[in-house]
Amino acid sequence: MADDPADASGAPSTSAAADEAGTSNGNGEAGASSGAGPSSYVDDDLLKAFFSELKDVDRDNEVNRILWAFKLNPYEKLNLKFDASIEEVRKQYRKLSLMVHPDKCKHTQATTAFDILGDAQKELMDEERREHLHKVLDLARDEVRKERKKSTKHDNLVRVASLLNDSGRDGVEAAWEKTEEFHETWKVKARDLLARMAWRQKKLTKRLKEETARLEGQEKEERDKHKKQKQVEKEWEATREERVGTWRDFMTKKTGKVVGELKPPKQRANDEDKLYVRRPAHEEELRPAQPPKLKPNNAPKPPGAR
Repeated sequence: MADDPADASGAPSTSAAADEAGTSNGNGEAGASSGAGPSSYVDDDLLKAFFSELKDVDRDNEVNRILWAFKLNPYEKLNLKFDASIEEVRKQYRKLSLMVHPDKCKHTQATTAFDILGDAQKELMDEERREHLHKVLDLARDEVRKERKKSTKHDNLVRVASLLNDSGRDGVEAAWEKTEEFHETWKVKARDLLARMAWRQKKLTKRLKEETARLEGQEKEERDKHKKQKQVEKEWEATREERVGTWRDFMTKKTGKVVGELKPPKQRANDEDKLYVRRPAHEEELRPAQPPKLKPNNAPKPPGAR
């Protein structure tokens, strides 16, 4: 992990100072909550005196480190190992927040760095978000272990170390996982997994937005089409009388009669043309139908027939 800027100035370790100052108040109770601002730590004379000795360049370096830290991993923002406990998260946030506090640090982006630390601490204190992050970190650690096992399969030094270790190969691997090399490899692998997951999530979100926009556009098109159809029907119905009147005028000019004029039905007594008088039928129609005559059969009879 990156070195503490306070160590470069020759001052004692800030982690040790934070532990020495204690995470409790004068009553022996637990220190300020993780979400409290730096103003709650001003009464701690020891920490106040220690951080007052920090140089401006150390504070500026820490601000730059926070700004350039991997944005998807809060552990890297707080400069912590991935197996850090909740108490270590609180102590580290307390230390770094005092270093980059805008009232103490003259860096132009000290406020931004201070906010980044606060967001990282809140994410790690949230049990659900912390659990989700650790699932990804566990996957990254498993991949590191697989690659390590594959790369050292034929390594004679690892074989000898396994023979000398009481726990065998497991003991060698457990000791290796405590080294800085393992944590750096784990950090790089975690970055890769987190970046790929963020990219897939971003791509999926984009596709969902596009699909939602497509469905909304399709629904809008259907509504506009239905609205346009209703408007056409309304206009067609509004011009009904005009169209019927035009047709009546045309038929009146053609036949000389008013088309569509209602007239009472004709009565038989007033019918001058006597269209309803029944005429007598012809004699041929009154005769009964005669059966058809059969033609004589002139075919020769077979012998012996009568």
